[in-house]
Amino acid sequence: MKFGPAPLDEALGAILAHSQRVGERMIRKGSLLDADMIAAMRAAGCTDVVCAQLEPGDVPEDIAADRLATPLVSPLIGRSRAATGRVNLSAEAPGLLRVDRSAIDRLNMIDEALTVGTLPDYAVVGPKDLVATIKVVPLSVPGKLLNVAEAMVRQSGSPIRLHPFSNLKVGLVVTELPGLKDSVIDKTIAVTSQRVTGLTGTLLPPVRCHHDEAAVAGALETLLAAGADLLLVIGASAVVDRRDVGPAGIVRAGGEILHFGMPVDPGNLICLGRLRDRPALVLPGCARSPVLNGIDFVLQRLFAGIQVTPADIMRMGVGGLLSEAEARPLPREKAPATERSGAAPRSAPAIAAVVMAAGRSSRMAPHNKLLVTDKAGKTMIARVVDNVLSSHARPVLVVTGYQAEQIEQTLGGRPVRYVHAADFAEGMSASLKAGIGAVPPDCAAAIVCLGDMPLVTGRMIDRVISMYNPDAGRLIVQPTFRGKPGNPMLWDKRYFGEILKISGDSGARSLLVKYAEAVVGVEMADDAVLRDFDTAESLATLPPRMRPDNIV
Repeated sequence: MKFGPAPLDEALGAILAHSQRVGERMIRKGSLLDADMIAAMRAAGCTDVVCAQLEPGDVPEDIAADRLATPLVSPLIGRSRAATGRVNLSAEAPGLLRVDRSAIDRLNMIDEALTVGTLPDYAVVGPKDLVATIKVVPLSVPGKLLNVAEAMVRQSGSPIRLHPFSNLKVGLVVTELPGLKDSVIDKTIAVTSQRVTGLTGTLLPPVRCHHDEAAVAGALETLLAAGADLLLVIGASAVVDRRDVGPAGIVRAGGEILHFGMPVDPGNLICLGRLRDRPALVLPGCARSPVLNGIDFVLQRLFAGIQVTPADIMRMGVGGLLSEAEARPLPREKAPATERSGAAPRSAPAIAAVVMAAGRSSRMAPHNKLLVTDKAGKTMIARVVDNVLSSHARPVLVVTGYQAEQIEQTLGGRPVRYVHAADFAEGMSASLKAGIGAVPPDCAAAIVCLGDMPLVTGRMIDRVISMYNPDAGRLIVQPTFRGKPGNPMLWDKRYFGEILKISGDSGARSLLVKYAEAVVGVEMADDAVLRDFDTAESLATLPPRMRPDNIV
């Protein structure tokens, strides 16, 4: 193909490179220049035109796109007509798109003139959704290149396949424990139904049972008798081992567990099993939320008739980080805190920190644990507040009560706000209510930090904050170590009203059971989130530089 300006006398039959207005007439790019077009250009004062002149063997863009698209079409995938060197492929049914990336890469590597772009492998599509586009970049391509591309596709078959979803009957077992609200169960059932119907399936009447393996096994039998093609179990508490209640129930019913866990977050704690040739899954807690998580990856394949093996799950890691969730132990967590502004990214919601420093320290009498000075000359409360200030939490509210003046004096000059709990002697709830009540209205949540936990670093606090995501249903965040819950805890502001009504010395932990579906755990690298120091004996377990000489 020759490309460039050509005299009008030599342009007959050439392809116009750029649209051109001639008087009242618009001659479109890609038009084959005929005698009338050339005459109109000449009458408008043109002497030459930018065009492509085909050489022997060259194939115009639309014909080339049409020829390349033909072998790429496969069952349930339709195509558009060729225009401007492009053909679009679209789905004709809801299903899961499979794309052979290596085959598409080989096709695109033949020459820069021929391009095929597709949706990602395993994309969920609906009728008429665009799944691929074939675009011939120049105005024509050499026929020999097109012959190679066509032969490559025909030899191995189309690398673009649509696996339609089947109308599977899905059985759901929901286990219950005392304290689990009916609203949590109802929401779980509603979200699961939404997932199933979105994949063209039908949810059978769910079976609710006690959180016990025998009860789970019996419920599974009931659902099998009802004709379930796929079995789901979601527990009142998250599964933490392949021998936990949900998986054990599958085994007790005569099934087997094939794999536990997956490299997708959220969704790590999924359990893949089989019962009488039917897939049986124990769902992670995040399945209570409609937000995309690992269970969706598995369900999509099962509804598309694609077998899911342990190896398939293990290969889901790339692309498996579905949200900004630093919920994994990281070596850098143990590094010393560095100075930072404390200002969160512009797009992040404001998270306040409430530091509890009002208690009477009765277990360490006559000393106030928060005011004991370590070998570095720093009080415990000063160390805790400095850790909080090195996090992104702002503002930092310090709740005072017992020896309030001394607390403020030891924190002198630090950019914190003081909130005095006049009724601190009534218990922790009084101090907590004072702090929560002082959180500015523009804050989305508050993280409650205990004044006697000096080993909790700013980075740990930021990891708790990073897990907060109202859109994903992660409204209460609690750090854990080896599955054991600890502090500090983060609370979305929608719970502030109920926190302000609590009483006694138990804090807000009673709300954890009430709102279990909103709680997400953040596993930490060490036990700092479990360790408070409220006795003289406990101070002896601090790192040497942090032990006060005058007490231990």
